[in-house]
Amino acid sequence: MNYQNFHTLMNIDFTSAAQRLEGVVTHTSLQLNRNLSRKFNCNVFLKREDLQIVRSYKLRGAYNMISSLPKEQVKNGVTCASAGNHAQGFAFSCNKLNIKGVVFMPSITPKQKINQTKMFGGDNIEIQLIGDNFDDCAEAAKKYTQAHNMTFIPPFDHEKIIEGQGTVAMEIFEAEKNIDYVFVPVGGGGLASGVGLFYKEHSPQTKIIGIEPLGAPSLTEAMKAGEPVTLNSLNPFVDGAAVKRIGDITYKICKDVLSDIHVVAEGKVCSTILEMYNENAIVVEPAGALSLAVLDDFKEEIKGKNVVCIVSGGNNDIDRMPEIKELSLQYEGLKHYFLIRFVQRPGALREYLNLVLGPTDDISRFEYIHKTNKEHSPALVGIELAKKENYFPLIERMRKYGIDFTELNKDDILFSYLV
Repeated sequence: MNYQNFHTLMNIDFTSAAQRLEGVVTHTSLQLNRNLSRKFNCNVFLKREDLQIVRSYKLRGAYNMISSLPKEQVKNGVTCASAGNHAQGFAFSCNKLNIKGVVFMPSITPKQKINQTKMFGGDNIEIQLIGDNFDDCAEAAKKYTQAHNMTFIPPFDHEKIIEGQGTVAMEIFEAEKNIDYVFVPVGGGGLASGVGLFYKEHSPQTKIIGIEPLGAPSLTEAMKAGEPVTLNSLNPFVDGAAVKRIGDITYKICKDVLSDIHVVAEGKVCSTILEMYNENAIVVEPAGALSLAVLDDFKEEIKGKNVVCIVSGGNNDIDRMPEIKELSLQYEGLKHYFLIRFVQRPGALREYLNLVLGPTDDISRFEYIHKTNKEHSPALVGIELAKKENYFPLIERMRKYGIDFTELNKDDILFSYLV
């Protein structure tokens, strides 16, 4: 395919987008990360979109589209549906361009995100909290848009959004032309489409790898089906990339410009977030960690190569850190939950502590229900291990001493209900 003709036919012009964004977005740095470079025996560069004005790349697409609209079209204002980075980029753009904007967010949106959107949008923004999930919110936004003759600004599935996001690739290419791999997070596919199109024209030998969260593989499933499909279920943890359905336009582009699509477990994402904070003092959001979390899976391929990881955002709510640590420990095999039915007699718990737990095993959670006139009383027990290798000896000791237990980590229904 002639990629230059392809994006010309779609009216995508990255140079024009860069000119519109000049003086509006931050030209974020491309940083060589020495820790990751040593770990993977290659040159790992981070494209730091977490340092963008609104702490994510989403401003690029939102501003590019809104600023491209004719004045007649925006006289009644613009709308969007988002509970995250798109809303903040949209709000900043409306304020900068002095255009009325209405942001629709689910009613369960955390106050921190609502306040950030208000801060960036100022008096130009009105926020409406509607619905219990994004789909309900988006439906309400589109109805409102039609009723008030406004213009809807989508988060990813539009040529002008893709064009704006593609300026990330332009900046990478300007800073370092000799790049072998670019790892890019995929949610709705706007960023991956823009980056992929740019590189296929200017550096076709560069491999563009799209990364999705395991619980929201909308592009992966679309590739299997040969067309966009709606996921039956969705893990919303990686909220910046948790999309039930890949865009129609972005799917058509991604299937041609991406060299590979890879999924990463949410627990691995959490471990990466903690690693980046503890070792590099970098705060990344779950979606922003996707491109970093996947490096372990490509460690043999990228040896001796020049690699770029797009850190797409850093809007990580500090209230989520306990959940992030918990999911990381579970993924690393260091945290396990059991439903243990203790014999109803004095000293049963003490025997468990003395005989079953290893010297470095720690009980991190214990909920005991004492039942009258029952032979056994259940307890929810969370155990944190110093090393994952301590897991099998722990299980062997429980069996040796006749402990009646159910391992909750291996039962999704029980785990979600009790833990």
